[in-house]
This record gives sequence, C-alpha cells and structure tokens, in this order.
Amino acid sequence: MNPIFQHPRYLLKRQAIALTGKFRFYDPMGTQVMFSEQKMFRLREDIRVYADEAKTQEVLSIKARQIIDFSAAYDVVDTAMNQKVGALRRKGLRSLLRDEWEILDANDRVVGLLFEDSIGLALLRRLVLGSWLPQNYDMTFGETRVGDLRQNFNLFRYELNLDFSMDVSHLLDRRLGIAAGILLAAVEGKESS
Repeated sequence: MNPIFQHPRYLLKRQAIALTGKFRFYDPMGTQVMFSEQKMFRLREDIRVYADEAKTQEVLSIKARQIIDFSAAYDVVDTAMNQKVGALRRKGLRSLLRDEWEILDANDRVVGLLFEDSIGLALLRRLVLGSWLPQNYDMTFGETRVGDLRQNFNLFRYELNLDFSMDVSHLLDRRLGIAAGILLAAVEGKESS
C-alpha cells in the first residue's frame, strides 16, 4: 500500500475560491501528501485523488453509483492497485436530523458507521448557527472508535482534521477514512455553505 495512506492524522483543506472543489491533504508534519479536484458539471460524482498537485499519480477514485440518490453509495477504489477498497453509503432519511454514513467493505458488507456527533448539535447547526458551529464526526467499527473527523472553525475555507490515531488495531482502511473526509468536504460541506 502507498505510504501516503499510513499516517495517523491528516488535515484536509478545501480551497475557498475555485470553480470546482479542490482538496489538499497534509500529513502531521504539514507536508502536502494528496490533492483532489472535483470535475465540473458531472451528473454522477467522480472524484479522483492524486499523490501530487500535478496529477501525475492517481491513487484513489471515489465514484457515486447512481446519478441522483438520496441514500447515495460511493465506491472507493485504489487506482494504483486497481482494487476496490470499500464504499461509503449515506443514510438518506437519517441524515436529515444528523449526517450518518455506513462504511462498507469491498463486498458491500456494513463494517462501520460515520456519524455526526449528536442530534442536538446537528439540529442547532441546521436550524440556527449553520457553519458557525463546526461539525464533528465519529467513525466506529462496532463499539470501537476508529476515527474522529473534526471541522475547524474558519470563515474563509473548509478545514477538516482526520484523526485515526485511536485505531491502534488498524480496523479502518485509511483509504476509506480519507474518502470519507473528501465526501464530507464535498457533499456535507457544500450543503452547509
């Protein structure tokens, strides 16, 4: 597996002024390790992740299965290895109150959950404070917490800290965690702005 997927923490920054979503991932030392750019005017989401901003080495692809789907599923593929890693599926109706996603393995079996911190804070964000109250997501495999995705308060750009350091048993494939961060920045971040 590519060493860029081995870090316990990442910082994702979404460029504020751009026609398309541009995402940069930084390792714990502050070095940019990945770059992604959404394609414009796509009916079906197709996000590519590269090891560098020049886009010389594609490392992941994240593709929506359907054109329009309230409970959208996104396949995550390690393009360097031509291997499906798993998928992330949004829980449509449940995401009205608070954002909730299922984490699927390569055979589409549910292995974990990604969910917004609490219903109360989620409703406060949606009804009153909007982006003034940053989002926080937990990733779990059963009862085991494997990740924390916490948005920084920033008026000028979307920033998301991805922390997988509590996953000492490496239950979560970091590639799925990184894809989750991009989807939150692309899908949920777009909705809250």
